Amino acid sequence: MAKNVRVTRPGYRCAECGNEVAKWVGRCPECQAWGTVEEKGAVKPALAKITASPVSAPARPIGEVDIEAARAVSTGVGELDRVLGGGVVPGAVILLAGEPGVGKSTLLLEVAHRWAASTGNGRSLYITGEESAGQVRLRAERTGNLHGEMYLAAEGELGAILGHIETVRPGLLIVDSVQTIQSAMIDGAPGGVTQVRAVASALIAVAKENNLPVLLVGHVTKDGSIAGPRMLEHLVDVVLHFEGDRHSTLRLIRGVKNRYGPADEVGCFELRDDGIVGVADPSGLFLNQRDVGVPGTAITVIVEGKRPLLGEVQALVAATNLPAPRRAVSGLDSARVAMVLAVLERRGRVRLGDKDVFTATVGGMRVLEPAADLAVALAVASAARDIALPPTMIALGEVGLAGEVRRVAGAGRRLAEAVRMGFTHALVPPDSGPLPPEIKATVVPDLGSALRELRSED
Repeated sequence: MAKNVRVTRPGYRCAECGNEVAKWVGRCPECQAWGTVEEKGAVKPALAKITASPVSAPARPIGEVDIEAARAVSTGVGELDRVLGGGVVPGAVILLAGEPGVGKSTLLLEVAHRWAASTGNGRSLYITGEESAGQVRLRAERTGNLHGEMYLAAEGELGAILGHIETVRPGLLIVDSVQTIQSAMIDGAPGGVTQVRAVASALIAVAKENNLPVLLVGHVTKDGSIAGPRMLEHLVDVVLHFEGDRHSTLRLIRGVKNRYGPADEVGCFELRDDGIVGVADPSGLFLNQRDVGVPGTAITVIVEGKRPLLGEVQALVAATNLPAPRRAVSGLDSARVAMVLAVLERRGRVRLGDKDVFTATVGGMRVLEPAADLAVALAVASAARDIALPPTMIALGEVGLAGEVRRVAGAGRRLAEAVRMGFTHALVPPDSGPLPPEIKATVVPDLGSALRELRSED
């Protein structure tokens, strides 16, 4: 072979993050995505000279842009509207992701029914790629979600779905799920990176062109993240996570991304045998079966989005003969609980080295914010000393490693919710700002002060 001849070796690029590698690998070494490394073209076509093309509409001052066509339309499900910022915006594409069996299809059947039943909204079209039409019809009958303007199709081909859209002319499109839809024009299996990206792009184009709101159901991986390419979350307008413990009836919709409203709002639902219903007062749902006067329980107020919620933290401390005592956590951040236990033993003089400690929340609630640290500490101390906390007292505060109790955001709003639920006494950190006068607030600068307050209430 001549020495002046250059050999061009094929390169590979990750379709997810753009990282280039010399040879094909099944998993991108940069973003750790599977099946996204593809061969680059051997020769890149020269870029053609870009010229101006006709515009679809002339640019005009932003104050003259008509916004009536972009007003949010209610879905008929109040808790979902809360998370969306008032309803769905025409042309918006919403991705609803959640674990299997959490109730995504049941909720969207309710949305399809409410939309079709509302005057002026038009038809709703429900596309199912995971079940047969008969199976969806049976669920709709069981939950009472049948209406003459609800249309249903069991399709897994993108072209057929576009045909249904042209025939039905719906006012709302629901696709369950985007990972089960494929196109014969695109290489790859259903659910693959290439297929999901192409299907989502086509549905987004249809939504924008026809001002058609689209709800896409998405699968999640075992670690809770949305399955498929990360680009999917960037393409859609709204990303919602549907969460819930399969052993509890409580379900939460958490906004992750929202181009048309708040991205930190939360909607609460209760899953029942006859369907799913919104819970306007979740604090009452968490406390309706509370055992008053039992040692090892403490009440706190967390904030989910902009909504304060009362939650109960329970603890059980039992002597053990095991060389390594057990530390079991349910519904709480295990790392924060371990830290609180260490501070409680070192700064609060509560001996836990030879005892098993079990901590949990009630009603399926997940409490991850540091504002619940003080309630966890008091619940454990109450269980260890067999002293019950007053039934009308709540505890707010983040516990530091030095035993100090730090302030939390929105203390006034949290205590207002506690007053509404009948609580009269609160342990709060210093500098908590203006508080409701209806509640007696005791400032506890450190964990020792809070524990002394517990003894004084005995």
